[in-house]
Amino acid sequence: MNQAPGSWCSAARTDPGKTRARNEDAFLDCPQQGMWAVADGMGGHSGGDIASQLIVANLTELPFYQNLDQRSKAVRQCLRWTNRRLSQELTVTDDHPGITGSTVVALLLEGNRGVCIWAGDSRCYLWRGRRLYQLTKDHSLQQQLMDTQQISRDEAGAHPAAKALTRAVGAAPELTLELLALDVHPGDTFLLCSDGLYQGLGAQALGNALGLASPCKVLEDLFDVVLRGPARDNLTAVVIRA
Repeated sequence: MNQAPGSWCSAARTDPGKTRARNEDAFLDCPQQGMWAVADGMGGHSGGDIASQLIVANLTELPFYQNLDQRSKAVRQCLRWTNRRLSQELTVTDDHPGITGSTVVALLLEGNRGVCIWAGDSRCYLWRGRRLYQLTKDHSLQQQLMDTQQISRDEAGAHPAAKALTRAVGAAPELTLELLALDVHPGDTFLLCSDGLYQGLGAQALGNALGLASPCKVLEDLFDVVLRGPARDNLTAVVIRA
C-alpha cells in the first residue's frame, strides 16, 4: 500500500483471470502526485497490452504540476498524444496490424478537489457515507443504446455487440475524453477498475468491500470474490482513500 505524506493512501492489483493467456491491463498508482489510472487493452485486437502499458508509461513520465487544472490539462494532452501514436504509428507496422487500443480512466486529486478523466468502459466509483456512486459513464454500444433508445440495461445488453466500445485510446485518429470535476470529502474512497472486475460484482459486493478498513483489504476482498467466479477477463483495480 502506498501513502502520500498527509494525503492519500492507495493500493493497486491486477490479475490475468482464469482464461486469458496474457494480461492486457495496466495501472498507475502514484499517491505522491495525486494521480492514479487503469488502462484495459482492447481484447480481441493485437497489441492491447502494448496500448495499455504505453498509456501508463506516458502518464508516469509527466512532470508534476501542483495546480490541479494544469495537471488535468497535461494528462489530457498526454492521452491525446498517445492516441495519435497508437492510431497512426503502431497500427501500420507489420508486427501489430489493425487496431491497437485501450480504455483509460484516470483520477487526479488535490486537497478537496478531484478530476476524473476517461475514455471507454473502465470505471471510477466513489464510496461516500456508506453509499456507492458510479462517477463514470461507459463509452460502449450498450450505454449508447440505453441513452438513445431509452431501453433497459438488460435489453441493451442483449445486443450482440453490446460490449463494443464507442471511445478508446488508439481507436480513432481523434480522441474525445470525458471529464468530471468533483469535490472530495474526508473519508472518501475511490475505486478505479477494468470491466473484468466490475462485471463479476454487483453494487452490494462493491459497497461491502469499499467499506473495509484499508485499500489493501478492499482489494483482497474484491479479487477474492471475482476469482471465485469464472473470471473470464483480466481484472485490475486501484483503491484510493482520503
